[in-house]
Order: sequence, then structure tokens, then C-alpha cells
Amino acid sequence: MTQVLTNATEFTVSEIAQAVKRTVEDEFGHVRVRGEISGFRGQHSSGHAYFTLKDDAASIDAVVWKGNYARLTFKPEEGLEVIATGRLTTFPRSSKYQIVIDNIEPAGAGALMALLEERRRKLLAEGLFARERKRPLPYLPRVIGVVTSPTGAVIRDILHRLADRFPSHVLLWPVRVQGETCAPEVVNAIEGFNALAPDGPIPRPDLLIVARGGGSIEDLWGFNEEAVVRAVAASRIPVISAVGHETDTTLIDYASDMRAPTPTAAAEAAVPVRTELIAYVEDQGSRQRQAARRSLASLRDRLRAAGAGLPRPGDLVAMQRQSLDLASSQLSGALRHFVQSRRLVFSNLAAAFQPRLVRQRRAELLEKLAHLDHRGAAGLGKTIERARLTYVPCARQLAGAAAQSLERKHTALARLAPRLSPQPLEAELRHARSRAAPLADRLAQAGAQAISARRQRLDQFEKLLDTLSYRNVLARGYTLVQDDAGGVVSSAAKLRPGDALRLTFADGETGAIVAGTPPSRRKPTRPAPDDESQESLF
Repeated sequence: MTQVLTNATEFTVSEIAQAVKRTVEDEFGHVRVRGEISGFRGQHSSGHAYFTLKDDAASIDAVVWKGNYARLTFKPEEGLEVIATGRLTTFPRSSKYQIVIDNIEPAGAGALMALLEERRRKLLAEGLFARERKRPLPYLPRVIGVVTSPTGAVIRDILHRLADRFPSHVLLWPVRVQGETCAPEVVNAIEGFNALAPDGPIPRPDLLIVARGGGSIEDLWGFNEEAVVRAVAASRIPVISAVGHETDTTLIDYASDMRAPTPTAAAEAAVPVRTELIAYVEDQGSRQRQAARRSLASLRDRLRAAGAGLPRPGDLVAMQRQSLDLASSQLSGALRHFVQSRRLVFSNLAAAFQPRLVRQRRAELLEKLAHLDHRGAAGLGKTIERARLTYVPCARQLAGAAAQSLERKHTALARLAPRLSPQPLEAELRHARSRAAPLADRLAQAGAQAISARRQRLDQFEKLLDTLSYRNVLARGYTLVQDDAGGVVSSAAKLRPGDALRLTFADGETGAIVAGTPPSRRKPTRPAPDDESQESLF
């Protein structure tokens, strides 16, 4: 069996599991997953919640820790479609990956949220949100540019926090932070800061902060505009986005180099604490001096100990010198013994190579060779004679048989010559073509007519299908109501509070839960307009 040698590194199962865990957590540190809750049975005895998020093609295990579960504004329920925010991790003991959920939101979006989701997917496909595009922030920026309203509390919070931590030179580019002119003004501010010369009269910032206070999605919509996202992604200066409060998320948060939950947190991320930095530098200097002294003392002690343990040079070669003297004294005796042993071997072999024995052996071999030559010549003669007796009669018959076969061939060709003339063959070919031409024309006409008839019939079926389709009814404002099993609900008496429904409109589907009293005791009321809004898509 051949053994295959390799120098590949061997890993333990734990090392592989930990490497996969680190990779998944680094690449998916913050994700939002949309899916249907399955397998939820309430909180575990430990206070944690375990369930599965699934769609029509896949599923993923989910866990909500006890502390996060108490802070959830929207509690998970079996069968609901939700948007979960958290991070991906792995469970090495069973080789599974799961999402650790920090927040849960009900799924469903209006026209504005659908537009925001479409825009987010478009920009994501272009790579504007890629992690490799994000740049590290400068550790100690000399000049900080702030893009925000000059009259709001945001700029005062940023200036106050910078003064407490590390006083820095701040340049304010005033903009409107909501309304129709918000997006172009923010774009002009970012591009204007990038256009400043590094050594010009107005110094170019080392870091930009785009900030505003919290608000509804309509108030923050200016920071979801495509032009603003592209300006942030194209900025040569690192950008910190601090739009809204901690739960608010806009598209520039994904394109910026860092997202801060609040404007104050943006100021804290921009600069270090000056007093802590001074203390850290002094502590590092003191530790460096002490480490240098300890290292020098240790090296001095090691050198002294190593010098004391070294042997004298004469002692290092004394043993080798003695071995050399012993070998030289034994060399002459060993050579004499070797010569005597070789002479004895040659004398024993010389008796077997005497001239009389060699001549006798040569005569025996010559006699044997002559005997074999005589036997070979006699056998060859007999073989030739047997072959002559076998093939001579056959050779005499071969000429006559060949002449008869050739005569038969000539006779057959003479009979077929009149039938193989070219004129009858051409006439027969023209006749076959004249008969086939009308048949081909009729076949082409019949095929065209059949195809036209089938196309007309298909068009009639398509019109009939459009006429009878329930989609036309939905387009007039009606809704198709189905239960969680997919059956059509045709009567309100079949519904109970808490039942999960799927509503199909002309432009899509959404989920619903039956609320209120049973239909038998419920009074008909006019449905109120749907004023439920969603705070954020992400």
C-alpha cells in the first residue's frame, strides 16, 4: 500500500468549530431577518425564548435572551411574520448556526417603506454597503466637520461633548435636516467639505459627522435619498452617521464608515478622552522604562550564568585528540590483517582456475554445441520438406480457380451493363421529383393553417382566463381572505379572536389577526382607516 505524505495542518474539532464561530460573528455582526415564527412555546424555564424563523425555502434557529425578551415592545407569537434584528452565531456542540435576536418588529410595509426597501436592495447590489469599503476613523482628528442644523440641540450636544472629552477645531456646515431641501443641502455639504484643500485658508476636516435628532420616517426621509447615500459612500473623508435616536436607522447608516446611535455618541466616537489619553501615555512610558530595566538586568544575569557554565577550550578537544591517537595506532595492524585475509581468499580460489580444468570444461561445451547444431539442421530440413508436400498441390489449383472466378465476374457485368445506363435513371429521378413537389406545397399550407388555428384558440382561452380571474375582482377594491391552512374564508361566523389570516390584495399579500368578540355577538361597525405606521424598516 502506498502511503500519501502531506504537510497540511491538522486541526481539532474544537479549533474548527471556534474558527467557524468567529467567522460567522465577524461577517454577520448585525443582521435583519424576515420570516415566520415557528415552534414558539413561550419562554423557557430559564427565561430565554427559543423558536425558528422560516420562509418557503429555509429556516434558521432563533434565541432571545432573558434580558432582551423583557425589553421587547413586540412579543413573538406562533405563526406571525416578523422582522428580527440581531447577530448570527454558531452552537459548536451541535454544529448549528442561529440568530441571537435583540429586537422584533411586525412585518408589513406601506408604499413609503416598500420604496425604501427597493432602494436599499438596489444600493446593496451596487456594493455601497460593503464592509470592505468602510475606512477606519482617525484616532485624533485635528479638524471635525459637522453637517447638521445650526439652531437645534444636536450641534450643542456635539460641541459640549467634544469640549468635555478632547477640545477640537469644529467646522459647521448648516443644513436643513428635514423637508424637500434636506437631501440636496446635505449632499452639497459633504461634497463641499471634500472639495476643501488640505492646506487652504479653511482647513479640510479629518472626520465628518452627519447628525440630526429623532423623528418619524417621514422626518428622516431626506437621509434615505439615493443622492445622500451616494455622497456619503463617495466621500474621501471618513463619515460618522448619527441620524435619529438609537432605534432609528436610515440608508446613510449603511453607507457611512461608522453609525452612532445618537449625536452625543458620535462625538464620543470621534475623539478620545484627553485626560485618559495623557494618563495612558504616562502609564505606558513608565511601564516601558520598567520593562527595559528588567530586561537589561535579566540579560546581564543570563550572560553571567552562561559564561560561568562554559567549559575550557582544551577540555572540549581532549577527548577527540585521544580518540585520534588510538585510531592512528590501530591503523597499521588493521591494514596487515586485511591484506592477509584477502591473500587467503585468493589462494583458495586459484585451485579452481587451473589450465587443465579450464581446457576440459571448454572441450565439453564445444561438443555439446556441435550436437545441438546437428539436431537443429536435421529438424529444419524435415520442416521444409513437410511444407513443400503441403503447399505445392494447392499452388497448382490456385491458377485454375482464379481464372474461373474472373470469367464469372465478366459474365455478370455483361448482363447488368444494359440495365445501368444513365438515361433511365435520370428519367426516374425527374418523375419522383415532379410527384413530390405538390405534396410538399400541400404539407406547408396545412402546417401554416394548423398553427394559425391553434394560435387563435390560445388567444381566446387567454381572454377568457383574464375575464374569469379573481385578480380583476381584487383590482376593484375587494380582498381575498384565507385562513392559516390556505382555505378561503367566506363567512365571518367561521372566525374566532386570535385566528391568523392572510389577506390578498391586487398588489400583494399581508397577514392579519382576528381581534374583538366572536361574530355572533359583534355589532357591525364601519372599518376605521388603517393609520398604523411602522417606525423603521430596518
